Order: sequence, then structure tokens, then C-alpha cells
Amino acid sequence: MQIRDKLTFLFLLIVALIMGASSLAIYYLSAQYRKQEFYERIENKARNVAKLLIEVEEVDAELLRKIEENNPVSLPNEEITIFDYQNQVLYSSEGEQTVAVNEPLLNRIRLEGEVRFVFGNQEVLGVLFTDQYDRVVVVASATDIFGYRKLDNLRNVLFIVFGAGLLFTFISGRIFAQRTLSPISRVIAQVDAIGVSNLSSRVDEGNQTDELAHLAGTFNEMLDRLEEAFKLQKNFIANASHELRTPLTAITGQLEVTLLSDRTAEDYKRTVNSVLDDIKNLNYLSNRLLLLAQASSESVESSFGSIRVDEVLWQSAGELQKRNPSYKVSISFNEDLEDDQMTVVGNEQLIKTALLNLMDNGCKYSDPHEVQVNVEPDIGQLVLTFRDFGIGIDEEEQELIFEPFHRGSNAQNIKGHGIGLSLVQRIVKLHEGTLTLMSKKGKGSTFTLTFRVKKKI
Repeated sequence: MQIRDKLTFLFLLIVALIMGASSLAIYYLSAQYRKQEFYERIENKARNVAKLLIEVEEVDAELLRKIEENNPVSLPNEEITIFDYQNQVLYSSEGEQTVAVNEPLLNRIRLEGEVRFVFGNQEVLGVLFTDQYDRVVVVASATDIFGYRKLDNLRNVLFIVFGAGLLFTFISGRIFAQRTLSPISRVIAQVDAIGVSNLSSRVDEGNQTDELAHLAGTFNEMLDRLEEAFKLQKNFIANASHELRTPLTAITGQLEVTLLSDRTAEDYKRTVNSVLDDIKNLNYLSNRLLLLAQASSESVESSFGSIRVDEVLWQSAGELQKRNPSYKVSISFNEDLEDDQMTVVGNEQLIKTALLNLMDNGCKYSDPHEVQVNVEPDIGQLVLTFRDFGIGIDEEEQELIFEPFHRGSNAQNIKGHGIGLSLVQRIVKLHEGTLTLMSKKGKGSTFTLTFRVKKKI
């Protein structure tokens, strides 16, 4: 069921309950009022008849009966019977009495003073009437024909109003729901119209104040992220293809040139070594791309464990200096650093890759090929600072330096692919850490890396 239909029927149900409860209350209160008002009329008539019979000496039962026969305000099907203290009938209306009166009923009336009940279609009132000398019981009954007609008419009116009200509520609720949800339909249509070819399109946010505007804004934020992701993916594929094509082209060219004519063993050896270097470079690039993909996957979090950062730091420095003996890595630890503050939660291989990249970049892009690493504690965090004294990074390029395959304009002559810092940033984000850069061209760069320390159990 659509939301529009749900809103309409919910609105209809609420109004139906309110109108139904109101109609029942009106009918019930009207019925109670009719009953009370009719019994008051019966009581007034009974007391008036008793007064005439008892207090007026000239009026006897026969005369009273004739008076009542010609009374224009008599009640429909009116019957009045008066009993003395010995339960003898002093007066009875003309005609056969339909209400059976027995001694227990008369005694009850004398005891309670007034008794009301319904007999067939007649409403009966028994009342005790007393004066200075007499004490009689009057039993009067009548049929409230006009009162019941009014109730029937009221019931019919309430049914008509209830039905008409529900019909009006359904129509107005349908229109209201349609108008209320029309912005959502518009948003859906706009979102459906957005595809890969027009990701730059955005949803109209309307007045920018209500919940629908907030929904449209959320869609636009999601589209911003999707567009950025598509751009990154497109650029990544283009750059990766270019980076992979370069060594492959070099390999192909060298082999084709070698096959053009016979070569000496020394020439073949030189060609094989060159091709081998290109293959190693290609393998290194492929491994970097795989690590970049791994660092972008949340599934790697399942392999997280406790890691001693100091141990990984020394291992990374050792591997780097083993591959490049001319590189120098200086590591210092703050004297306030406690042993348990060196443990973080993460993937050891990825953290090692991040540390190794920062060390490698620091050495590669500095003239003395040296990087200084400082480790110190912070509140719930471990802070690692990598400082070099190399070529630095232009201020306008510092935000772009973390994009895949982007290289600084002053680093084009240095061997590299522009993947390292992007890989480091993704690894840090995966471990919910931070990576910041401070750099000045010609003065060197400082990368600050933070990890959350494992909580004590």
C-alpha cells in the first residue's frame, strides 16, 4: 500500500473514531435527557391528579376521571392509579389498566418514595404522595411517542452526518495526502532521472526549511559523494592504465628492437636486465594498486588485532634501509611514553605499509636522504611525526597530494607513481586515525600521524 493511501485511511480512521464517539455520546445524552424529562412530566401529572383527589373536597374519583378524559394535555397512553394505605384503589384512569401493580411494588414505593421502571412500551412511575391527613401511592404510566420519534430522527441525522463526514474526510484526506506527498514524488522523479551520464544534476531542495527539503539535501549530499567517487574511479582507471602502459610499452619496444637483428650476448644481457627492471617496476606498481584496493575495503577490519607500533616502526625502518643503504631513519620516543601506550588496534601489514611509505618519501625527497621520526603520547592517542628537510610541497598542491597518482610539480624528475600518500591516507582512515601535513617548498615536510591507543581492559 502506498503512503498516500495509508495516510488517507489513517486520517479517515481517526475522523471516523472521533465522529463515531461524538455521535454515540450525543445520542446517549439525548436519550437520557428524554427519559429524565418524560419521567418529570409523568411525576407532575401524577402529583396534580393526587392533589385534586385528596385536597379538593368537591372532586371525587368519578369527577376526576371525567376531568382527565377531557384534559387536552394528557400524555399518550396515560394510565394513573391511586392507592390508599390499605392498598385499596381510590382512583383509576378510564379503560383497562395494562400495568400490573402488586403489593410488593406498593410497599417498595412507600419505602423508597419513588420507583421508576419500564413495562412494555410504557414508562412507569410510582410515587408516594402525602399531605396533612392522607398518605397515598400514585402509579402513573405513559408512552413517550414524541420523544422516541425525536430520538429516531436524531439517529437518522447522525447516521447521515457520519456518512457524509466520512465521504468528505476521504476526499479531503486524499487531496491533502496527494498535495503533501507531491514534493516526494517530485524528488523521486528527479532522482530517477539522474544517471551516470548526468551525475552533476541535483534535486531541487524547495524552501530548504522542512523535512522534505532536508531529504532532498541528503540526496544531493549522496550525489556529491557518488559524483566524486565516479570522478576518482575514472581518474584512477585512466592514471592506472597510463602507469601500467608505460612499462609495458617500454618492454615491448625493447624486445621489438632486439628482434630486428642479431645481437651479441652482452646486448641481449643488457636488454634482459632492462626488461627485468621494467617488470619489477610493473610488479611494484601492481602490488601498490592491490594495497590501495585493500585499504579501501571495510572487510579488512575483520583482521584487526593488537599491534605494537614501536616494533612495526623498527621493522619498517630496517626494511627501508636494507633496500636503500643510503637512507637514514632517526627514531625517537618521548620520555613520558609508557609501554602500554604503544599498542593500537589494526592490521599490522597495512600499518607497516603506511609507516614505510612515509619513511620512504621522507628519505626519497630530501637531499640528505634522511627522515626524523618522533613518537609521543596524547590523550588516548599515539602521535607519530615524520619530518624531512627535502624539496617540500607547494601550498596549492598540498590538498591534491593525497589523490591517487598525483605528484608534486617539483617531484616529476624523481622516480615514483604518486600512490604512496593516497595509500597512507586510506590506511589511516581505515584505522580511524588522522594524517596532517605541514610543508614549505624548499624547507621540507612534516607528516603527523595519529592512532587511537588500545583501551586497557
